Amino acid sequence: MTILGEMLIGARAVKGTSAPIQAINPATNEKLEPVFGGGTQADVDAAVKLAWQAFDSFRETSPEVRASFLEACADEILALGDELVQRAMAETGLPQARIEGERGRTMNQLRLFASVVRSGNYLDVRIDPAMPERQPLPRNDLRLRMIPLGPVAVFGASNFPLAFSVAGGDTASALAAGCPVVVKAHSAHPGTSELVGRAIQSAVAKCQLPEGVFSLLFGSGREVGSELVKHPLIKAVGFTGSRAGGTALMELAANRPEPIPVYAEMSSINPVFLMPEALKARGDAIAKGFVGSLTMGAGQFCTNPGLVIAQSGAELDAFLATAATELSKVATQTMLTPGIFSAYCSGVDQLKGNASVREVAAGQGSDAPNQCQAGLYVTSAEAFIADESLCDEIFGSTSLVIECKSVEEFARVAEHLEGQLTATLQLDEADYAATAALLPVLERKAGRILCNGFPTGVEVCHAMVHGGPFPATSDSRTTSVGSAAINRFLRPVCYQDLPQALLPDALKDGNPLAIRRLVDGQDQR
Repeated sequence: MTILGEMLIGARAVKGTSAPIQAINPATNEKLEPVFGGGTQADVDAAVKLAWQAFDSFRETSPEVRASFLEACADEILALGDELVQRAMAETGLPQARIEGERGRTMNQLRLFASVVRSGNYLDVRIDPAMPERQPLPRNDLRLRMIPLGPVAVFGASNFPLAFSVAGGDTASALAAGCPVVVKAHSAHPGTSELVGRAIQSAVAKCQLPEGVFSLLFGSGREVGSELVKHPLIKAVGFTGSRAGGTALMELAANRPEPIPVYAEMSSINPVFLMPEALKARGDAIAKGFVGSLTMGAGQFCTNPGLVIAQSGAELDAFLATAATELSKVATQTMLTPGIFSAYCSGVDQLKGNASVREVAAGQGSDAPNQCQAGLYVTSAEAFIADESLCDEIFGSTSLVIECKSVEEFARVAEHLEGQLTATLQLDEADYAATAALLPVLERKAGRILCNGFPTGVEVCHAMVHGGPFPATSDSRTTSVGSAAINRFLRPVCYQDLPQALLPDALKDGNPLAIRRLVDGQDQR
C-alpha cells in the first residue's frame, strides 16, 4: 500500500491544505516522504458530522456485527505486512522486534474487545420487573442498559505508534462501545498512521458499516485538536501524552457549553519500594532487574520506574553499586523524536543541577542524533519532600533513588507523591508487616500495585488497570488498557414501562441476546 500523505474523512481520502507535516527518522534526522498537509476546521467539521450521522446506526449494530468489525480491523492491520513495520521503524527509531510486538498487541486489543462485545457483559443489563400489587406502593417495570456516549475524538500517542495510536486502546474500546471515532494522528508518525487508518477504513467498507464510523485527521499545530474537542458533536476524548497537553484538552472540554469527559493518561514516575529484607536477601538481582526495566525502550514508557525508595545502609550501597555496574554497560538508544530527546536532556540537566542530588551512574555515551544516555541519581527523603521539582517526570532512562532513614519514612515519601499509574513493592515474607502499613497509602496513590516485578509491561486483559489519580490520569475511576476501558465511553439509560416491542433486544423478555442480566437482583442468562 502506497503512503500518499492523505487524511481519511469517512470513505474519502483528502489532501490537507494547512501547515505541512513531515516525519523525521530520529536515528538519522532524515526527513521522510511524503509531506502531509494538515487539516482545517472545515475538515474537522466534515469528519465529525459524518461520525454523528453514523452514530445511531452503528451503536445499534448487533454484537456479532460489531465484534466481526473489530476482528476485521485486526486482520487488515496484519495484512499491511512488512510495509507497516518498516515505516514505523523509520518514523520512531524503534527496533523491528518492538514494532512487531506492538503490532501483535494492537491486534490482540481489537480481538479482546470483540470478545467483550460478544459477551454482552459491558451492557450491565439490570431488570426490575413491575410489582403492581406491592404495598404500600407498586413498582414500575424498570430496565437499565449502557449505551455509547457518541462520537469520540482520539489523540495518537508519540511513544506507541500502534498500540496507543490510530487503532490503539482508545479507538478499540470506543468502537467496541458503539462510538464512531475521529483520530487526530500524532505528527511524529504520519505514515504509520495513514497505513493503519486505511486498514480501518477498509474494514469499515468490508463490514458494510456507515463511512462515518472512522476518520483520520492530521494537524501540525493545535487547531485540529482544539477544534475536535470543542466540536459540539464530539462527546468524549481519549488522550495519551504529556500533562500539559492533557490538561489543555481538559480545560477546553470543561469550558464547552456542554462539557464532555476527557480520558487523559499523562504523567507518572512509578515508584519502586525496596523493602529491607528483600533488599538484604537479593539486592543484586533486584538491581539488575531494575536497570533492565529502566532502560527498556530508552525509558519511553509511561510505566518506567523513575523513582526508587529504600532505607540507607550497606544493603542500599550494594544495590547502587550493582546498578551502577549494570548501567555502565548500557549503550545509548534512539529516542522517539528530537523534541522528546530535548525534553529528556533538559530534565536530566535540571536534576544534575540540583544541589541535593548526586549522580551515581551513567550509561554509555554517543554522538549520534537523539541518543538517550541512561542515568541514576540519589537524594535524601528530606530533600525529596522539600523540593517539588524532584517529583517531575523525566521521560527516558533516568531514575532517582530516595534514601530513607527508616522503613517508617517510606510512608512519608509515598504520601508526598502525586497520583501514579503504578507502585512496585520488592518484598520478602519478613517484610509483610511493614508492607501492610504502606499498602493503604499506595492504594490511594496508584492504579496498579506490583509485587516482586517491575512496572514496564502492561498486559492487555480483563483485570488490568492502566490509570490512577491525577496526574497519572484525568479520571482515577477509569483504565485505558484492558476490557474495562470500554466503560469510559458508555452511560446508563433506564427504560420505565416501555412496551416489549420498543425495548432494545438486550432488555426484552426471553433474553434474545443470551447475555448475562441482573433480574430482580439475581444473575440470570
